[in-house]
Amino acid sequence: MTLQTLREAQSHKLQASNIAPLIKQIASLPNLQAQIHFDESIHLSFPSPLTPEQHKQIYDCAMMLKPWRKGPFQIDTLLIDSEWQSFIKYNIIAPHIKPADKDIADIGCNNGYYLFALLPHSPKSLTGFDPYPLFKCQFDFINHFAQTPINYELLGIEHLGLFPKQFDLILCMGVLYHRTDPIASLKLLKRALREGGEIILDTLIFDSQESIALCPQTSYAKMSNAYFIPSPSALESWCERAGFESVERLAFKSTDFIEQRKTEWIDTMSLQDFLNPCDTSLTIEGYPAPIRGYFKLKRK
Repeated sequence: MTLQTLREAQSHKLQASNIAPLIKQIASLPNLQAQIHFDESIHLSFPSPLTPEQHKQIYDCAMMLKPWRKGPFQIDTLLIDSEWQSFIKYNIIAPHIKPADKDIADIGCNNGYYLFALLPHSPKSLTGFDPYPLFKCQFDFINHFAQTPINYELLGIEHLGLFPKQFDLILCMGVLYHRTDPIASLKLLKRALREGGEIILDTLIFDSQESIALCPQTSYAKMSNAYFIPSPSALESWCERAGFESVERLAFKSTDFIEQRKTEWIDTMSLQDFLNPCDTSLTIEGYPAPIRGYFKLKRK
């Protein structure tokens, strides 16, 4: 399959009965251009305050686009209070990256929050990869007003081998534990890097000094698609097998109810539903509660 035929196949997802009305609604939004800046939220401001009618139209469209996982976003006075306070993760990785003049990709970019956050740092280019059409609709909703040059591809990590461009910096956050073959996925990421390029990897980790991985029997924190949760040393071994020159441990953080919680902007479960109600140090299945590890991987 060529990249063009894959793009055409992926674009058909936008014609689905639950997605086409969203695209139509976004196209009907007020034709306004906003200034965009990052202050924990992705903040869009307009030369003049929105009229009540404009505010309602934007609010109604945003509500149609639920659930909002990544964020928050603020459009004039409207706060889209997403499930994840994504600036917490951004503030962890920001000291470890130098985005200026670099071609940057975000694999599993969701609605593009991190790409919008990187805009003020003058990257050469920004490309988001995510195969889920709802998230692209959320991106298009924000970009309708922001009008940024961010390129959004309805592609996943498994499609990187078809993408011709290589990158200086890749963000891959919250993806690896969803892959049934993590070493193969790491190899795909490495091939998408230029020589000397870097990856910022965020993944669930298993708190152990041994080089082992947790393999949930049926689900982890109600995620049936969480397959391998490595210890830090196991992840480093995976990266070595995938051919990376070095792996740097950046940070470890337990997921808490400040970072991830239920809001009016999602209609689904959140962290409180995924943990044991009698012991929040465990998941509902009895595994250790989520801890995320942040790593910097470098290509030779």
